[in-house]
Formats: sequence, C-alpha cells, structure tokens
Amino acid sequence: MTNRLDFDRAAPIFVLTLVDVLGLTVLLPLLHLYAARFGATPLQIGLVLASFPLTQLIGVPLMGALSDRFGRKPLLLISQITTCIGFIMLGAATSLEMVILSRVIDGLFGANLATAQAALSDITTDETRAQGLGLTGAAFGLGFVFGPLISILTLEVSDNLALPAFVAAIYSLISIFLTLFMFKETLPAERRGARGRTTNVFALLKSGQINLLLVLMFAQQFAFFAFESLLGLFTLSRLGLLGQGTSLIFIVVGVTLVYAQIRLIGRWTRKYGERRVVLIALLLLAAGLVLVALTPEQPHPFYVQRIVERALLVDPDVTSTEAVIGDIAVQLPPDGQNGVGGLLWMFIVIVPLTIGAGMIRPSLNSLMTKRVGSQAYGGILGLSASAVSAANAAAPIVGGLIFQQYGASAPFLLGGLVMAVLSVISFLFIRQAQTKG
Repeated sequence: MTNRLDFDRAAPIFVLTLVDVLGLTVLLPLLHLYAARFGATPLQIGLVLASFPLTQLIGVPLMGALSDRFGRKPLLLISQITTCIGFIMLGAATSLEMVILSRVIDGLFGANLATAQAALSDITTDETRAQGLGLTGAAFGLGFVFGPLISILTLEVSDNLALPAFVAAIYSLISIFLTLFMFKETLPAERRGARGRTTNVFALLKSGQINLLLVLMFAQQFAFFAFESLLGLFTLSRLGLLGQGTSLIFIVVGVTLVYAQIRLIGRWTRKYGERRVVLIALLLLAAGLVLVALTPEQPHPFYVQRIVERALLVDPDVTSTEAVIGDIAVQLPPDGQNGVGGLLWMFIVIVPLTIGAGMIRPSLNSLMTKRVGSQAYGGILGLSASAVSAANAAAPIVGGLIFQQYGASAPFLLGGLVMAVLSVISFLFIRQAQTKG
C-alpha cells in the first residue's frame, strides 16, 4: 500500500471542488447587499447570512449518508444542480423572501464539499487520507483568494448585483459538467452501505467514538470563523484599515491555507500522525489568536482619522457580524502614531494561526473516518460539515456580542484560551485510530 497520494485520481476532485468554491466565494462578500437592496433590517440580513449554514445542519448529514448508499457521483450532481439553481434564484430575486429561499435550497441540498471529501476518503489510505482531505481545504484557500477578486471585477463591469450571482451560477454549471465527464465514481456498488445503513452513522454519536472529535471540529471552526468575521472590525479599530487593506490580509490567509494544506499536511501526518498534528494545530491556533489580540494600536502610515470617518459614513463596509448584531460602535485609532509596526505584527501573527486552521480540519476528519467503516465515510463527513456549519452560524453572533461588550481583543483572547484548554483535553483523551473495514 503506497504512502503517497495518488494525484491522478485526486486531481479531478480537487478541480471540481475549486470551481465549486469559486462560485461560493464570488458571492460571499456580497450576500448582505442582496438583502439590503430589499430594505432588510440588520436582523433580516443576519437571517439571510445564517440561513445557509443553519439548513446545512439538516441537509449535509443526510446527503452524506445517502452518498454512502447510492454512490458519490449522483449525490454530488444533485448538490451541484441545486446550488446552481440557488445562485440563479438569487440573481433573479425580486423579494427578500426569494433571497432567503435561494440560500435555504442551497443549504439543504448543497453537500458538495462533504461529498467531495468522502470521495477523497474512498481513494486514500490511512497514511494519505489527511493529505487528500487537505486538498479540499486548499481549494477553499484558493477560492477565498480569487473569488472576491472575481467579484470585484464583475462589479467593475456592471453595478448590477444580479451579475455576480449569475457568474457564480456559471461556475456551478462548470462544476456539474466536470462531475459528469471527469469524475469517476469512487465508491463501487459492492462497498456501499446496505439498506438502513444511514441510521448507523447517527448511532455513532451514542457510542461516543467521534463525539470529542466533533466538539473539537465545532470549537476550532467557531474560533477561526469568529476571527474571520471580526477581522475587518478589529483591523479598523487597531490599524485604521478599510476594506482594501483587510482584503490584503485575507489574501495572506488564503495563500497560507493553500501552502499548509498542499505542502505541510501530508508531510506532517506521515511523520507524526493525525493525533499529534491535531495537538500542534490547536497550539498554533491558541498562540495565533492570543497574538492577534495583542496587535498594537498603530494605524498604517497613510491613515487619517477624519478621512476614514468620512469613508465609513459614505460607503460603510458592512461585515457579517455587523449585519447580525446591528451597528457595532468601533473606536478608530487617533492620528499621530502612524507606522508599519502594527501591520507587520498582523501579517506575521496570522501565519501560525492560519497554519493551525489549515491543519486541524483534515486531521480531525481523517481521525473520524478511521473510527468507522468505509461505508459510512459520507455520513461521518456530513456530521463533521454540520459541526462546521453550526459554528459558522453562531460565531459571528457570539463573537460580535463579546466584541461589543468587552472590547476588540476579547473574542481573540477568549478563543485562544479555549484552544489551549482543548489542546490539553486532546492530549489526554484522543488516541490515534486505525481504519475499520
């Protein structure tokens, strides 16, 4: 059994995942605007943003379990077709209800990532599974680099918000054709679960085999997504950065994620095993979050407070957290202490944080698949994706409230403390698992 990933078989899955993610990330920075154009309140905008991850809590485990029974390809096609329909509905929306319905449809049936991860689990060995699952994370990293850039270019061509939604639908349509003609079924009929097998996945929750791993998946995603959601507010208050400057930081995050999940994850899991990589990742997340919280209040060299205040009044950059919580008061840094120290600090400390985030999800997913038979990969990864969706729905709300009540550093300090505690728990209770048949 080889200990090297078979890139010839994994490459088509990576490509279709990347194309799929591009469709999502083209729209991600603009979702609040689709709701706002129909006069939505902050709470209603929050409902639009939360509708996708909340409905994924129901849809992804079910779709994943069905892929264990009927194969990856048909379920992947169903999820991609419904995603494409959701994007078209969003572009053609004539009411706020239609915007929400488009996200609900995509959330209920759009188990693209979980099904692609299950397909990668089918074609990998114990030694290469974390590396294979890391490819989907790398696709996300690349998507978060190029998707927003495509979104900006699209809006430069036309101020019509329908155009980015239709561009996303085109990417989704491309992924459908890639699945039809490039993707080869990874779960043959003889390896599929028998009738009634899907209930066994949820029975695993009672057995306790994956409960701690699911808690860790939720907690790390909660901490990292709170970081992503609050980053714009935090850099505004500490460094005086508007959208363009924060976008540069997100590009560094995306590039680092890609590097970690393509170059590091395979090497480290083969050398240390997933259990130790999880511990390393949690420690990196803990250190990174605390160091972000300690970012000095030093605005960038070109910062002028009154210009930033005017820019915020004329063209406010509404983040997902602002949309859910409402108007969060952010105290801008004063003039007179401009420099590059704060920027350099931020660019340095996000590297260990992002490497930790890039390492932990593939390693946790790999450990989970090793605790079940191969017939349950889709269901297990669906549960994992649901934990991520739940974290994505809750993190902006809880993180925003902590930010508002206790200051800009509080969410990151608390997140770092939680990660440190979880690293101790992981050291004591997680054991390296062997794959079941």
